[in-house]
Amino acid sequence: MHGAALATATALTDETTDTALAARAADGDDAAFERIMRRHNRLLFRTARSILKSDAEAEDALQEAYLRAWRALGSFRSEARLSTWLVRIVINEALGRLRRHRAQVLASDATIDLADVSMQDVVEGNPDDRPDQSAMRSEVRALMEVCIDALPAAFRTVFMLRAVEELSVDEVAAALGLPQATVRTRFFRARGLLREGLARNIDHALADAFSFDGARCDRIVAGVMARLNDRTDKAGA
Repeated sequence: MHGAALATATALTDETTDTALAARAADGDDAAFERIMRRHNRLLFRTARSILKSDAEAEDALQEAYLRAWRALGSFRSEARLSTWLVRIVINEALGRLRRHRAQVLASDATIDLADVSMQDVVEGNPDDRPDQSAMRSEVRALMEVCIDALPAAFRTVFMLRAVEELSVDEVAAALGLPQATVRTRFFRARGLLREGLARNIDHALADAFSFDGARCDRIVAGVMARLNDRTDKAGA
């Protein structure tokens, strides 16, 4: 969709559905794709961050995932949720990066025995990650992020999507390809581990964990749009 066609198209608003945005983006509407990115940036960044445990790596993975999504938009079917479709692409990109770095890969069908795991074990395993106990209450947000990073990989993404992003059990199960019962089990086990480290502070810190500020959102969108424009320029050369 270009030129005059864009001018006559229905104006994009915050009420424009994901299905409509995806259809227009698939037709080449860059503005529609930018709205898709801004609408889902926080969810997808947090998903990548839960796997890679690095802000910079998560940003890079998210940009690559958006480019993959752009190329595959023609295969998106409106009966699916766009957010779920995008989460799967981001997860695949993040896991691919872990494989390339020879890191432990999150295996969604793995059976994990964590009977002997405690938050004290995982946090004390890396003393550099422990904030001073006397400043714990003033630094509860930082401690929350440390503790989430310390969760076993299979629990971390479930917790990020279910608790931090507040997706339903159905949505998390669909995004990760897991049975609902498994999602519930991993979520409650993760929450228990976090409570061991945070006690009563966990519920007050969730809303602020892994904040997604305007600058990061703008940076990711600008990076993807620049690469898309470069692709278009080369194609027209």
